[in-house]
Amino acid sequence: MAPTSKLSQGIKKASRSHTYHRRGLWAIKAKNGGAFPKAEKPAAAAAPKFYPADDVKPRQPSTRKPNPTKLRSSITPGTVVILLAGRFMGKRVVVLKQLKSGLLLVSGPFKINGVPVRRVNQAYVIATSTKVDISGVNVEKFDDKYFSRDKKKKAKKTEGELFETEKEATKDLPQFKKEDQKVVDAELIKAIEAVPDLKTYLGARFSLRDGDKPHEMVF
Repeated sequence: MAPTSKLSQGIKKASRSHTYHRRGLWAIKAKNGGAFPKAEKPAAAAAPKFYPADDVKPRQPSTRKPNPTKLRSSITPGTVVILLAGRFMGKRVVVLKQLKSGLLLVSGPFKINGVPVRRVNQAYVIATSTKVDISGVNVEKFDDKYFSRDKKKKAKKTEGELFETEKEATKDLPQFKKEDQKVVDAELIKAIEAVPDLKTYLGARFSLRDGDKPHEMVF
């Protein structure tokens, strides 16, 4: 009968000490200062606290350059448009130019209907067939940076101030913007007065009555 490494189930032929010397474990232990070498475990990555519900791919930065906003063919410098949204909804204003952001630079002018030089989105205006010659109006200094505001941190309110009735403080425009408005109004009003009844037309607010069909109107 051939010798086997096991005499019976769970009992080996060689003892533990015999196996220890036969495998040379004593030499490995002696070489490492009387202890078996321990393999260094790789540092475990910090597990995130939260996991997304779905597999979301990280957003890749776009390399495409944004296309400039295309101006509607019915809108040109000098076109009278009707504002459809915002504080001056229903007012008629004159388009001065298109800014780099795609927004329209318009003015009432302020002296006629109270609309100052401001930016509006062309999606919220109705272009009319009325046009004004604004070749004499200088609007080179007006750009998107002209209308930027300084970011200021809001101060925390005390308990007493929270229960006090607050009145809306009117924000005063800088003096240089008031002067710019006067210059634009003076040049724009000259061009408006050259067209009969245009001053009255710009001063009137646009509105609809019962039965009016805007989609059938010609402005």
